[in-house]
Amino acid sequence: MKYNQLGRSDLHVSAICLGSMTFGQQNTEAEAHAQLDYAFDQGINTVDSAEMYPVPAKAETCNRTEDYIGSWLKTKSRDKVIIATKIAGPARATKWIRGGPLAIDRANIREAVEGSLKRLRTDYIDLYQIHWPDRNLPLFGAGNYEASKERPSTPILEQLKALDELVREGKVRHIGISNEFPWGVSEFVKLAEQHGLARIASIQNAYSLLNRTLENGLTEICFRDQIGVLGYSPLAMGHLTGKYLAEPKAQGRITLFEGFGRRYEKPNVAPASAAYVALAKQHGLTSVQLALGFAASRWFMSGVIVGATSMQQLKENIAACATPIAPEVLAEIEDLQQRYTNPAP
Repeated sequence: MKYNQLGRSDLHVSAICLGSMTFGQQNTEAEAHAQLDYAFDQGINTVDSAEMYPVPAKAETCNRTEDYIGSWLKTKSRDKVIIATKIAGPARATKWIRGGPLAIDRANIREAVEGSLKRLRTDYIDLYQIHWPDRNLPLFGAGNYEASKERPSTPILEQLKALDELVREGKVRHIGISNEFPWGVSEFVKLAEQHGLARIASIQNAYSLLNRTLENGLTEICFRDQIGVLGYSPLAMGHLTGKYLAEPKAQGRITLFEGFGRRYEKPNVAPASAAYVALAKQHGLTSVQLALGFAASRWFMSGVIVGATSMQQLKENIAACATPIAPEVLAEIEDLQQRYTNPAP
């Protein structure tokens, strides 16, 4: 397993990180522990979670994922595991979390951290991330930014000051952001430097063959400002496996949970997926090997986050991340990217 320094932090995350958003909905506690054990036996040292998990978010299952990880973590050497989790923000219908509203302000940050620490059964969180921005933005494939939708939000400086307090207290080692845009990343870096506050170590955004918008400005910022990149949904919620091409109602989160995965309900998702599946077959690869091998090999990727609902899937995904992608295959991927430019942004 390869390990990469996460930004300027002292964290060295495994090139493959374990996602946990199915723990507590599609996976029992015992299954979650089995996945965690297998992943860490393979050299994975980083598990990513969130207070709102499992997904789809529901009041009756909220917080279960952290709880399952916590019951596993208490039997392990804490310093051998990197725990990443997130605070939920506004702009999503999760009123059951901390009673709402979910502004990323000092009171909510402190309450969220204390809740996560308790569920995770630990004294500190290695990487504490803002799940999505507090301010008005077109999140999860919603479209373009619209100034007319501006609303009150917590200033980034206030968010940073609250997070910095937690770092100084030792409850959080490093901070990060998720589902962010170039302006937000620049503001977090600039304000931290101006005010001597904790600096973001990483950004966690979607990245796959169907969604390479990370490359449109964010990768340059991350390179120049030394911010680690964690990529989630590298299989585009199963679309890049090809299973929905053969059977649109195939079992998966998109078909199990109504209204889930709207980002992928766009006209070019199916033809682009079909093209990548065909490309993989042409070169003797599985579609999973092509998708995960590509994501894991990107020069800017600190860690690609993989998840699964079965051990078979997990084993396949971890192995696929090590697939070398030949130069001629990369060239054909770029041709397809030109034909189907980010069909699921």
